[in-house]
Amino acid sequence: MSKKIVKLSWLPVLAGSVFFSFSTKKAADLEIEGFTTPNLELDYTVSLDTLPLESTEVAVKALPKLGKSYIGFKEAIGFKESRGDYKSINEYGYMGKYQFGKGTLNLLGVYNTQEFLNTPELQEATFYTNASRNKWILIRDIKRFVGKTINGVEVTESGILAAAHLAGPGSVKKYLRSYGAQMFNDAFGTSIKYYMKRFAGYDTSFIKPVKNPRVDFSKINIANS
Repeated sequence: MSKKIVKLSWLPVLAGSVFFSFSTKKAADLEIEGFTTPNLELDYTVSLDTLPLESTEVAVKALPKLGKSYIGFKEAIGFKESRGDYKSINEYGYMGKYQFGKGTLNLLGVYNTQEFLNTPELQEATFYTNASRNKWILIRDIKRFVGKTINGVEVTESGILAAAHLAGPGSVKKYLRSYGAQMFNDAFGTSIKYYMKRFAGYDTSFIKPVKNPRVDFSKINIANS
């Protein structure tokens, strides 16, 4: 009897060590730094508890790889604007993951707002198209001001493009050319300076400047309304 007890006594130890090993690895994989964008003054993180169950696995795999790429740039803006919610409509009527107004959507060739809200692929294409337009309008200012410091913030191309998404390229031009004297705050009090600092240092070379671009619907699978 005693021999059997001795032989079987290793089972709880082994089970405990396997569980501890799995738990430790899982915890390491879910370190908070994996769910934020490095080197930014961030006041948010993506909690797995807020994600749909089917999205959790995707989030775990994708978020740590975003870094300072174009994808990291747009996802950081999308999270700031709406927490990444494609169906979001705020009290001022701004829509989707990136919070576009109807005027900007029409300017980019998007007229069906319900179709826009129902089609994530269309929203992603619209974000890129708008960034291309803003980069075209601000190309001279990008060349002139990148690397300079305005109101204590180093100017970067991604900071300029993020600020243009917030305030429009015209307001960003005025801010830069007045060296920060002409301020802009949106309806929630968010400033150009804040966006320039928060979204500085991303690689936005993927965005090509285009004059008067339109969203290319031929490459988008439109969702049913």
